Amino acid sequence: MSAPTVIADDAEALAVAAEPAADFRKDAAERDARRRLPHAEVERLSASGLLGVTVPAELGGADVRTETLAEIFRLPASVDASLAQIPQSHFVYVSVLRRQGTREQQAFFLGEVPAGKRFGNAQSEAGTSHVQDIRTRLRPRPDGSYVLDGVKHYSTGALFADRIPVLARADDDNLYVAYVPRDAPGVTVVDDWDGMGQRTTAGGTVRLESVPVPADRVVPRHLTLRGPQLHGALAQLLHAAIDAGIASGALAEAVEFVRTKSRPWFESVGEGHATAAEDPLLIQRFGELAIRVRAADALLATAASSVDAARADLPDDSAAEASIAVAAAKVTAAETAVEVGSALFEVAGTRAARDSLGLHRHWRDARTHTLHDPAGWKVQHIGRHVLSGTRPPRHGLL
Repeated sequence: MSAPTVIADDAEALAVAAEPAADFRKDAAERDARRRLPHAEVERLSASGLLGVTVPAELGGADVRTETLAEIFRLPASVDASLAQIPQSHFVYVSVLRRQGTREQQAFFLGEVPAGKRFGNAQSEAGTSHVQDIRTRLRPRPDGSYVLDGVKHYSTGALFADRIPVLARADDDNLYVAYVPRDAPGVTVVDDWDGMGQRTTAGGTVRLESVPVPADRVVPRHLTLRGPQLHGALAQLLHAAIDAGIASGALAEAVEFVRTKSRPWFESVGEGHATAAEDPLLIQRFGELAIRVRAADALLATAASSVDAARADLPDDSAAEASIAVAAAKVTAAETAVEVGSALFEVAGTRAARDSLGLHRHWRDARTHTLHDPAGWKVQHIGRHVLSGTRPPRHGLL
């Protein structure tokens, strides 16, 4: 890989993010159909410099606004949601280092990121009692280092990573993140993800067998959630940006198909409408869908602004407001992505259902991605905040 572009500010980051979107769209359906992993596309993201935009300026990054970061995710998600999903954990674990890493850890790890290094994730586990029941263990050695053992699932980005942040419990039963090289002894990444959507995220299994971890490669993740924090809000905002991107991409595909390929219904022709795009029922439905997409985009922008405002001043109330704003954006974007992904066929007609066109990937990606965490719990927290001023919990998913 050639030396990455050094992105200086928000305007340059947005310009760089917009550039490859058209290229990523060309082969998105084919990558999805064949489950061809986007190695070249991920390398292009690294070379673009976009993976370093949240690194502090003193370490070579652009430290862009959260609204800019959300747009960096929304744009590629509109053409390939799998590709957009891959770096999500990268930015989350950059944020963990910014909040809890020592100066030396920040200089070491974050200094690598503008040079194109990628973080993956090994966080979730299967077969446990609930999603936050983490059983991977980080055990101390006499020399002060650690050894890591466990099995992780849904490890999006791990296959493409230079370093895999692993969430594990230490002997004090608190959660820590061990930043482990992808090629470290005892690390095995298995490409066994077979979801109906998000097919090319390579979110498979990571096996950790007596993996050696130096003491200075471990960060206290549990401290991230103590006190006012934006860890969960940032992670969820990026998920919301992916859903909003899926929705806008599905709408754009529907518009293009109806304009260029759909036939008008014969009763519409009988009333003088020569093309499908003139059908008043389709016009009405497209208007409804466009409103939904605009609402999702607007709530995403509002949520990102709330996170930025809270970054500048982080008492409990501003952190809570950011989490609530992100929750509203996430619920709306998730609903909109699923609705528009399905409505694409409603408005485009039978020919749009041909498997060879790959238009169903938008709905499959939306339906799969929105299973990440239940939207209903977010609605509950929003309702409690509205009725009684109850601040949302600090568990990393709000």
